[in-house]
Amino acid sequence: MIKIKLSEIMGRKRIRPVDLAKTTGLSKTTIHKLYYEKNSNIGVETLNKLCKELDCSISDLLEYIPD
Repeated sequence: MIKIKLSEIMGRKRIRPVDLAKTTGLSKTTIHKLYYEKNSNIGVETLNKLCKELDCSISDLLEYIPD
């Protein structure tokens, strides 16, 4: 299982989903789905935008948890 840790990072940095959508150019729907871990398919460009804006690595955003 892959855990999306976007909500944790945003909470630590006190970033609202709407603000992240504006700064990354991603849709509010995309941010919402990732925030609530409802998205099962994340594109490389999306990961790139999030990592750049949040100043983090992919391993900060995603975690593999064995089933």
